[in-house]
Amino acid sequence: MTAPTPDRAAAAALGNALRKLGYEEDTLDDLLDEDAYSGKTEDVLVAARRLPTSRLGTAIRLLFLQLPVPEAEAVDALGREAVEALTVTGLAELRGDVVPTSRLVPISDVLLASDGFTRDADDPPDYVASYTPTARTCDVLTVRTRGRRALDVGTGSGIHALLAARRHDDVVAVDVNPRALAYTELNAALNGFDNVECRVGSFFEPVVGETFDLITCNAPYVVSPERRWAYRDSGLRGDDLTALLVRATGEHLATGGYATLLGSWLVTRGDDPEERPVAWVEETGCDGWVLASPVTDPLEHAASWNSQFFGDPTGYEAALDEWTAYLAELGARGVVEGALLLHRRGAGRPTVRVDEIDEDSLEPAGKQIRRAFANRARLAGMRRSDLAAARLARAMPLRIERDVGRRDGELALDDGTNSVLPATATGIRVVEALNGKATLKRLGADRAALSLCRDLLELGALRFAR
Repeated sequence: MTAPTPDRAAAAALGNALRKLGYEEDTLDDLLDEDAYSGKTEDVLVAARRLPTSRLGTAIRLLFLQLPVPEAEAVDALGREAVEALTVTGLAELRGDVVPTSRLVPISDVLLASDGFTRDADDPPDYVASYTPTARTCDVLTVRTRGRRALDVGTGSGIHALLAARRHDDVVAVDVNPRALAYTELNAALNGFDNVECRVGSFFEPVVGETFDLITCNAPYVVSPERRWAYRDSGLRGDDLTALLVRATGEHLATGGYATLLGSWLVTRGDDPEERPVAWVEETGCDGWVLASPVTDPLEHAASWNSQFFGDPTGYEAALDEWTAYLAELGARGVVEGALLLHRRGAGRPTVRVDEIDEDSLEPAGKQIRRAFANRARLAGMRRSDLAAARLARAMPLRIERDVGRRDGELALDDGTNSVLPATATGIRVVEALNGKATLKRLGADRAALSLCRDLLELGALRFAR
């Protein structure tokens, strides 16, 4: 695969044509089924049959589904200037038909070009992925506030740099893969951003001595014995990369700033699953929130990251053998993947909280995360009697779940992290009655109810009344 050409004028013309046509995420969701963004080639032909015969349908076939389109149809849909822009940037070639060489996906209000559909084991080492499930996880767990400077480490196609560019004066995007940076530059031009600076280099090396108000990082954090793909394999041993990224983020995060990092860590014999990431976060001097997926055993971990070999039983078996032997050498009884959120408060003793998440159930949680860190700062040093005298209100929709015939149950956040907490009948009653006027003591909160309210405050589901 060759790198795209980030011609700003051509990219701007293409972006304008697509926006004028209505090439947007909501529109594609309406026209195609829920698997449209899966990135699986087996879904393409079914999706193509759902599309209308229209200019927009032609654009979707060409750029989203990566299907060749007759040149005349492409010109009718996009205009001659935009079709020429496709060839100038290298996103497509003219071979009688217009043949796409990349995929262009609308994400929120951003247009994102990348290498497109994976060829599994045949992907080149410098393959640049689109909006993957891990990219979405990083996106929905990022606090979106206005700031001066933002940094995206391991930027790939540049999605997190672009999302940050909407709210920050300057954004630095770093990657060791030059093809990835070519896509990032092209995508910045597609979306009309002139405040994204690309720097080639390894992780934080290109920004020594600099600080940022926002740091995002979806780096190649997988615990892997290989160096097959730049987006997956760092070449560092075990979970050393995640430890390095957490510590370096702490060094580069400005006071008042937020960071969202995706990572993985080992669970070794005798360790608690959260022991290693908590220790890394504590070294930074930042408030931290570790959002962890359930522990996977070595075989599950090896299988999940080698699914591209399903069609090659011999290659798949060899990969499983190599990966499980490597994890055994590391002394791992399991691997955890998740997000590590940091906030540099600037005053007070930092705290770290750990919660389990289901990445498939996450919804945009930036406001919740910001509220959670603010609540934790206020709760620091607060005694139980102080909390009992507080007036609280619900800040998020909450759902009560009970088994038939039982008064105790669970309180579930109905948005954001979709966290679930066990709750007593009294705790449920108190939370249902919160209106920002009566104190918890007046509402009859007992010790368990106070503990529940504290947890909900730390999760950002409740707020202190003004």
